[in-house]
Amino acid sequence: MPPAKKNPPRIMEEAVSLVCLFLAVFLLLCLVSYSRPLLAQPPSLQQPAANWCGAFGYYTARYLFSFFGLTAFFPVLVLFYLAFVSFFSTGPLNRLPWIVAGITGMLIAGSGLLATGSGLLFPPQYVAPGGYLGELAWRLLGHMLGEAGSVLLLVLVLIFSLMAAVRFSVFGTTRWLWSKAGEVGRKVQPPRLKIRPRKESPLRPPSVAAAAATGAAGKESPSGPVVAETPPVTPVPAVHAPAKKEPVPEPLEDEFSLQPVRAGEYRLPPLSLLDVPSDGEDGVAMDHEHYYEVSKILVAKLADFGVQGTVEGISPGPVVTTYEFAPAAGVKINKIVSLADDLAMVLKVDRVRVVGSIPGKAAIGIEIPNPVRRTVYLRDILLTSTYRDAASALCLALGVDVIGRPVVADLARMPHLLIAGATGAGKSVAINAFIASILFKATPDEVRLLMIDPKRIELSVYDNIPHLLHPVVVEPKMASRALIWAVREMERRYRLLEEKRVKSFDSYNRLAEEPLPYIVIIVDELADLMMVASKDVETSIARLAQMARAAGMHIILATQRPSVDVLTGLIKANFPTRISFKVSSKVDSRTILDGSGAEHLLGMGDMLFLPPGAAKLQRIHGAFISEQETERIIDFLREQGSAEYDESVLQSVEEEVAAEAEENADYDEKYDEAVAVVTETGQASISMVQRRLRVGYNRAARMIEMMEREGIVGPADGARPREVLVRSGYSETE
Repeated sequence: MPPAKKNPPRIMEEAVSLVCLFLAVFLLLCLVSYSRPLLAQPPSLQQPAANWCGAFGYYTARYLFSFFGLTAFFPVLVLFYLAFVSFFSTGPLNRLPWIVAGITGMLIAGSGLLATGSGLLFPPQYVAPGGYLGELAWRLLGHMLGEAGSVLLLVLVLIFSLMAAVRFSVFGTTRWLWSKAGEVGRKVQPPRLKIRPRKESPLRPPSVAAAAATGAAGKESPSGPVVAETPPVTPVPAVHAPAKKEPVPEPLEDEFSLQPVRAGEYRLPPLSLLDVPSDGEDGVAMDHEHYYEVSKILVAKLADFGVQGTVEGISPGPVVTTYEFAPAAGVKINKIVSLADDLAMVLKVDRVRVVGSIPGKAAIGIEIPNPVRRTVYLRDILLTSTYRDAASALCLALGVDVIGRPVVADLARMPHLLIAGATGAGKSVAINAFIASILFKATPDEVRLLMIDPKRIELSVYDNIPHLLHPVVVEPKMASRALIWAVREMERRYRLLEEKRVKSFDSYNRLAEEPLPYIVIIVDELADLMMVASKDVETSIARLAQMARAAGMHIILATQRPSVDVLTGLIKANFPTRISFKVSSKVDSRTILDGSGAEHLLGMGDMLFLPPGAAKLQRIHGAFISEQETERIIDFLREQGSAEYDESVLQSVEEEVAAEAEENADYDEKYDEAVAVVTETGQASISMVQRRLRVGYNRAARMIEMMEREGIVGPADGARPREVLVRSGYSETE
């Protein structure tokens, strides 16, 4: 391996820097200490020069001032600049011709401009402001271009000389000055009059005192109100600390479950099956300076778009930070919402989401992604008291909200859940987290699962766990039959409730000798089912969604294609609780949520949750569970015992389907057309049906025999034609 190359020493650059620094300091001392002697005689040995650098300094300053006037200081400034830049970079040596040309141009242009104000800056007995060079340039240009033209030309030459010598940018400097002036203008506000009453309680908060003062301003007082001018104060947004994780007591054993061991042999899975987050992923560092800088940029950029306002508060979260922006009077919220994409580009982030007004505050929320995203683990949600203290066996750990507070929902209260999202947005991980939330809390006697997975790879890993009613259904046609069985099971449970004269599932279980378990139907991809048997699937899902809640049956429906032909109006009307992950367009967001917003999500479990009975969306960062954690949970459950499948789930449906197929085996698709022809013509002959429908002889004969069995035509009577027993239009009216 060859040795690493070392950077060569920058001897030349350092030497140039030191020389330029020496010349700059020497010339500065010469020029500053220059003064013309009273007798106007040159210095000699008997009469030393009145200059800090001696006779050489005196003559140097004298000739510089004589030729260039006050512009003799320009080379000093350029030499200081070259000394500084040469020490830190190698650029000046390559630009030496440009630097020399720039200095020459500055001397000519500066001297000419200073010659216009000769006698105003310095008395004539000391030095001419523009020197001989300035006088010469001014006389030549003044004769040809006049005063105004000469000044414009000299200013232009001076600017070009600065650009050549020190790389001066006119437009960059103008933009910088304009932005600084805008910041100063926003900070400087006219003084406000603060009116206080004569006596004010010191315990009153400033907002209440200000309100009372404003109310008392219009009332007359014998001594008059006290008026005080208060200097403008720039509001500093308050940074709210993110929600802290609840302290969890250390377990006495390595394996511990959320609840005590139930009666019997079954044990709930322990939380030790889930990975413990590392220390680096366990929290979010509070960088207040970063939040303040982002809030300043946000206010400045909104002002550039014509939206004035201030940031009143900042709420950091694991994935996004919410900035509470209080717009000025007269600013519409829709205008700020329309600037979401522009703000994302300015802030250099993927997406920016603008939510509506924050309840209880005169501000709107602007959610900006954090530079470093923290993963929300399912274990952290299951350890919170929100999940542990939930009494329902159908408790779903959704994740955390935008400020890090855990969000847990009860499926029994939803009572059904509709999930949609683009591929890779986190939908499958969320379904696994929901299933794990149920498995950590409920036994097979309390909850049974019916899983339908047309994709064959998402839910098939749960095969043979004790909670399953039937092996995971992967065939779309079998899935429609499973949904038909669910409808019949719902009807059977309603008959049981009718016998006990109760209205709810929980009331029945309190009275019944053998309580019924909850049934959760999980469909991972609805689009595939709708393509194969849309009518049967839509009808079954609609009936279950309308009536299954009281029977203890609930549905979790997921799809990655939220289009109107998949999520029909009949299905959406019965699923008030919905979750949308990131989608590709506003149309998809409106289809699933009846509003926009899902297209601005960040993916990787970022979701919008529409709770039951609520009209406002809640942003949640979904809990993450890895494939290895899921496999450990499934292996633990299989060790408890093999699954006891209910053979009646599809058996009765299959028997009825087979009977219907056998019964309709002889049914001909042109039979109704043949009946219409026979009843209209009043003739029932095989040859006539064969000729009119253009079918074969055997097919026409079978249709005539079927009409005979149904009583449409009479039996054959030798050579006579069959008698038509029904009137015309039979097929339509029947």
